[in-house]
Amino acid sequence: MAKTLATSSSARAAAKLFRGLADPTRLSVLLALQDGERRVTDLADLLGSSQANVSDHLACLRGCGLVVDRPVGRQNFYRLARPELRALLEAAESLLAGVGEQVELCGNYRQAEP
Repeated sequence: MAKTLATSSSARAAAKLFRGLADPTRLSVLLALQDGERRVTDLADLLGSSQANVSDHLACLRGCGLVVDRPVGRQNFYRLARPELRALLEAAESLLAGVGEQVELCGNYRQAEP
């Protein structure tokens, strides 16, 4: 994999993926979907966000091939599109268990506080 990411086009694609995952709402949606399918209303309630905001983030994630939906009547149930995404999220949780405090304190990655 490291050889694949060494090319500039692969590195750019990986950077886009990680930039998309860096959004707290999108990441929260993906983490919630690790437990199985959920509707927009379920995700909005869980995240304390509006349905419109969650829908926008789901559209982004669907457009990037990270989530898929399953229509049932007037509702859509969303789930992770690929098992590799679950593995990536689990690996990130494991990595953060070891370096999370350093990442949190790192001045290079500070986000503006709301």
